[in-house]
Amino acid sequence: MIKRRELQECGHLFEYLSHPSVFPFVRQKATSAEEFLFMTKQLMEEEERGEVISRTITDDYGMPIGTINLYDIQDQAGFLGTWIGQPFQGKGFNLKAKNLFLEELFYQHQINTVFLRIKKHNEKSIRATEKLAYTMNAKDSHPTLFEEINSGEHQYELYQIPKDLFYLSTAASRFTEEEEQAM
Repeated sequence: MIKRRELQECGHLFEYLSHPSVFPFVRQKATSAEEFLFMTKQLMEEEERGEVISRTITDDYGMPIGTINLYDIQDQAGFLGTWIGQPFQGKGFNLKAKNLFLEELFYQHQINTVFLRIKKHNEKSIRATEKLAYTMNAKDSHPTLFEEINSGEHQYELYQIPKDLFYLSTAASRFTEEEEQAM
């Protein structure tokens, strides 16, 4: 479902990244497969330095279909960035990948808070984020950060996923599933 990034998957991923329903919302705005390969190499170097954590999202057959990343890591926090190729949107891959990635971040990398910065006009992502039991609007709890991300040309909504809320939410979900299976 998620795996470490590999350079040989860049050509395949670029095809999905360049789709008009995906491209406006990605952080790495590569305009060619070669540029995407170069950006991925840079991203892998940034991961070696501890500045980012980047994974490839795969389908049920292990084929790359998107990426999920934690950018701008500092003070045990960072910003989540994810995209999935258009043919795979709405099929549950994003939620599965997000849950696996968050588990890795919180339990293997000692991240305590994950922020989500979503463009205000990206209603699809905002709705999806607000459905998650472990997300909170961070506009009021982090007003300085909210002002900072909205100081430029684009306007954003700000959400956060605290480690403890993720843990409580997923533990409750697992408990409910086990309870249902026992019946």
